[in-house]
Amino acid sequence: MLNLPVQPRYLLPPLFLMLLSVTFATFDLNDLLEFNRDLVNQGELWRVFSSQFVHANWAHLALNCGGIILIWLLHGEHTSPKRYAINISLLALWCGLGVYWFCPSIYIYTGLSALLHGVIIWGAVKDTTLELKSGYLLFIGVWLKIIFEQLNGPNADIGKLINSTVAIDAHLIGAIGGTLLAAPLLVNYIKNKN
Repeated sequence: MLNLPVQPRYLLPPLFLMLLSVTFATFDLNDLLEFNRDLVNQGELWRVFSSQFVHANWAHLALNCGGIILIWLLHGEHTSPKRYAINISLLALWCGLGVYWFCPSIYIYTGLSALLHGVIIWGAVKDTTLELKSGYLLFIGVWLKIIFEQLNGPNADIGKLINSTVAIDAHLIGAIGGTLLAAPLLVNYIKNKN
């Protein structure tokens, strides 16, 4: 029998994240919230953060909701609502700023995938601190995916599905952010082992 993290404290944060993105899609708020480099340069700074929660289309949103569900299945019980909100908020800001500073060729950006790469890395590190070997495998697997994308470019099939170019550099930024966000977990784990 599966032991899913269905208690409200584990279930409500990912549901809220999906509901937020679905609401933005339903009301077609991309023009107001997406990362648009020209508009950010003109002072619409909220777009750096808000762009993480809007999507190119419904297929794009569905893929990211699938990622939210997968992360909930893997790590839902590892985080409180407060920790979940902090991780999502910090990674959204990190990813948006990273796209702005390090990806000058990206003029329009939307989607949760960058920050989800960070969240899954954080969860993998949390797994390792709980002595779960799957955490090591997941951490290595995500980084291998990132390296594969960097060497081979974005997945063309996914790009067709979402009618947009997959922002693989944003995925890298998200994974770096998740690694940095998880560093204190690892430091505490090592200190407590010694």
